Amino acid sequence: MNQAAPITKATSDLGRHVLDGLGRTPKRLSSMYFYDDRGSELFQQIMALPEYYPTRTEFALLTTHRAAIGEALRPATGEPFFLLELGAGDGLKTKILLRYLLDSGARFTYVPVDISAAALEGLTASLRAELPGLQVEPVVADYTAALALMAARPGRKAVLFLGSNIGNFLPPDRLAFLRQLTGPLTADDRLLIGFDLQKNPRVIRAAYDDAAGVTAAFNLNLLARLNQELGADFDLDQWQHYTDYDPLSGAVRSFVVSARAQTVRFAALDLSVDFAAWEVIHTENSYKFTGPGIADLAAEAGLRVEHFFTDEQAYFADVVLAPLA
Repeated sequence: MNQAAPITKATSDLGRHVLDGLGRTPKRLSSMYFYDDRGSELFQQIMALPEYYPTRTEFALLTTHRAAIGEALRPATGEPFFLLELGAGDGLKTKILLRYLLDSGARFTYVPVDISAAALEGLTASLRAELPGLQVEPVVADYTAALALMAARPGRKAVLFLGSNIGNFLPPDRLAFLRQLTGPLTADDRLLIGFDLQKNPRVIRAAYDDAAGVTAAFNLNLLARLNQELGADFDLDQWQHYTDYDPLSGAVRSFVVSARAQTVRFAALDLSVDFAAWEVIHTENSYKFTGPGIADLAAEAGLRVEHFFTDEQAYFADVVLAPLA
């Protein structure tokens, strides 16, 4: 791999990431770069696939247990509190809890947190239209900065991290992330985190390698994004999507695979990268959990499991965690 030119503002974080990730052995790229406009569109399609159970399972779980979850998050005293959501997205699942809390007379302020001001503007507009009585205070910041900022405000903080996002962290990074979240919290605060659970290995693998090939297109779109934004010349016909699931570690790992020996050039970086035939780029991890494993992780991060909510098939869990006193 040969680098000659410095990265400009135009290439910024993505260019730096490519230089770092494709210089490693094995090569890797982060799943955080999946979500350009086309990637977001493909992920919406993935969520509607029959094989992809996580989104619809958590939606049903929250619908079934919304009252119990809402009561676990709000203070028993009835005092006002803050409901912070890390990475709220379109808020579709969160609105289940928001509607319950509003209907039950809870006094709270919803604080969606994201580094994208545009994403928060869209969410805030939809909430004003659908839930006009809701108090919303969007915060444009990274998660740890937002939590530190809110820690100075009086009242309980109930922090949401829904979906199966916690599973995208490698184990050491996951623990470090949870410790960062826990640091600013008091014993009265709460976390609600979504965990995809271990289950039939074939069910899990199919969710990441669907018959229609939408997940394959989603993974390969990362290369298309590099072509568009960094002037790369990936020939997508010479790359394949591959995923596997290890039931011992609970890890789903996704890759793009070079179908022949080839050299890919990045015009914006003045960079050439050689790939051997069948060499892989590791693009994503998605870990699956067990109940005891969640409890152990929580304890290492200075938390305890207060409530464990799951669906009828025990496919997914939304877990309420409290900081250790």
